[in-house]
Amino acid sequence: MRKRIVFTGGGSAGHVILNLALIPHFRKEGWEISYIGSVNGIERDLISKVDGVTYYPIATGKLRRYFDWKNVKDPFKVLKGTYQAYRLLRKLKPSVIFSKGGFVSVPVILAGKLNKVPSIIHESDVTPGLANKLAIPFSTKLCVTFKDTVKHIKESSKVVHTGAIVRDEIFKGSKEKGLKDFKFQQTKPVLLIMGGSLGSKKINEIVRASLQELLGFFQIVHICGKGNIKHSLHQPGYKQVEYLTDELPDVLAMTDIVISRAGSNSIFEFLALKKPMILIPLTKEQSRGDQIINAESFKKEGYAEVLQEGNLTKEGLVNKLEEVLQNKEIYLRNMEQYEGDFSVNPIISLINEVSK
Repeated sequence: MRKRIVFTGGGSAGHVILNLALIPHFRKEGWEISYIGSVNGIERDLISKVDGVTYYPIATGKLRRYFDWKNVKDPFKVLKGTYQAYRLLRKLKPSVIFSKGGFVSVPVILAGKLNKVPSIIHESDVTPGLANKLAIPFSTKLCVTFKDTVKHIKESSKVVHTGAIVRDEIFKGSKEKGLKDFKFQQTKPVLLIMGGSLGSKKINEIVRASLQELLGFFQIVHICGKGNIKHSLHQPGYKQVEYLTDELPDVLAMTDIVISRAGSNSIFEFLALKKPMILIPLTKEQSRGDQIINAESFKKEGYAEVLQEGNLTKEGLVNKLEEVLQNKEIYLRNMEQYEGDFSVNPIISLINEVSK
């Protein structure tokens, strides 16, 4: 009988990337693939471009750690989403659910438990996010990137250390194609700037204020987020894009240095491709502090430098970039020492083991 898998996860690109890495394998193996996500989340845009996957939207509420009047009505959205997911799972009858986290995943994992469908959750960061914390008690297994994550999980028997996972297509980029598509020179270094899938107002402002100084050293690809392109700044050597999908492997292939947030998925991709980084993690006011821990971990290993957003200035950014460019070979040597293989195989094996 043909096996069926339901993927879930959303709210940001980081909660979709691993699913995108896994889907081609299960499609090749002949599984029936469905995806349960939010109505208007970024996951819907990303999954809509993937062949062989049926997308089902459900209601979802944002889970906040701070006071907001929306906290009063959002639990009802979660309940509605759980009911919708429950009915979908009864119809789809999946062999297993795989969740990458995010707000939309909680109703799906809970509905899976109610339908007696085994589920696997993946946590990329050292400490689990709020959505995963809520979902773990209803899950079958929890995959983790960092071994230290087990210290933060009460149900430690569920934890499986699978290490960092990187999409195969990330390794298939062409430097020559990237340079040609962006009309860049062969001889000048390329700087890639990523403020997260939704963009970063502070990073965008500082980069644009520093643009003339930066263009003296680099050609720049600036991923600035949806609706954040500043058309008055178009000039040779500076390319603004809202988001990259199919072009990303080619852009990464031509990139020499990356400025980025410190989400686990992205920084491990940069490590796998040996791209020295300047990491600007989300502040504790913007997040639970997981990116700060990720960034400091990479700095300790000699893969990256860290600029806290509160200390981010035009002068500080330019000076840090000069430093990283001058010491590029040191970062590359450190990255060569990393022992992980970035393979999806441990997770694929676990899914096959857990599926009904």
